[in-house]
Amino acid sequence: MEDIKKITKNSKIGVLAGGLSNEREVSLRSGRNVFKALIELGYKDVTLIDVDRNVASTLAEAKIEYAVNVLHGRYGEDGCVQGVLEFLNIPYSGCKVMASSICMDKIMTKNVLSAFKDIPLIKSINASSKKEAVEKVKELNYPIIIKPSHEGSSIGMTKVNSKDELDKALDVAFECDKEILIEEYLQGESATVGVLERISDKGEREIFATPILGFRTKTEWYDYEAKYTKGLSEFILPADFSPELTEKIQNIAIKSFKACGCRGLSRVDFLVYNNIPYVLEINTNPGMTDTSDLPAQALEMGINYNQLTELILKTAELD
Repeated sequence: MEDIKKITKNSKIGVLAGGLSNEREVSLRSGRNVFKALIELGYKDVTLIDVDRNVASTLAEAKIEYAVNVLHGRYGEDGCVQGVLEFLNIPYSGCKVMASSICMDKIMTKNVLSAFKDIPLIKSINASSKKEAVEKVKELNYPIIIKPSHEGSSIGMTKVNSKDELDKALDVAFECDKEILIEEYLQGESATVGVLERISDKGEREIFATPILGFRTKTEWYDYEAKYTKGLSEFILPADFSPELTEKIQNIAIKSFKACGCRGLSRVDFLVYNNIPYVLEINTNPGMTDTSDLPAQALEMGINYNQLTELILKTAELD
């Protein structure tokens, strides 16, 4: 990509939302909020683009100069739209092609992170067929969690307590994806940490972690229902971990961000069990809805929604 010029209030900005994934509706909510924030910040030429398969033509015809990517899931968070933007030479917010592709794939993320001995990971196997899954799952202890490798928002995930429940759960996962990840289930505390990047006043790149957001759910685990049904989850911000564990989780989040080549922003999800913070996955395009985690975490450290939106926009200036 050619040298990136500084974004100004007159720059033509496209907010990419919607898309083709199962998380389309959440992305549209994020996109409307980001669009509104940019207008309130005084950006004079902002277009909200509902992304479809003609997005390359739409971007070219609108003469978009910078893109704020708030797409979630396939095609928007997996490197696909990032590749289109690279091809069109449009600077964009957030992670680039490689990191987006790695982090959208739960199996690949674990493969990358497994090279770092100080990043804890839950014991798991992966499979690309039911037959393979049935054989390899013998290496794990029940209960287990079955996850499609390329879905978000806990879509297609099932907790399996015994071998009798395995067949149905595998069907659900393979309906969503050709590859699945199966992890041993640990009864721990769910937590998530935002990782943000900006240019400091000294002109240096600065990566920092947000306060940790903890969850207590009325469901058995932090599933889709718990995430998107009001009243089913209690949020603890900042999470009530010890100062030492808090610092450890934030440091692991930043190390995971760097290990996968992330840029601009991400959210690292953890399962804390026996004071060990296991990394579950990295979300490279965190939600920006009224109830999303990252805006709440940023606000806890004094960064309001509009300021967070501008910080995300300015990540398009990072090389």
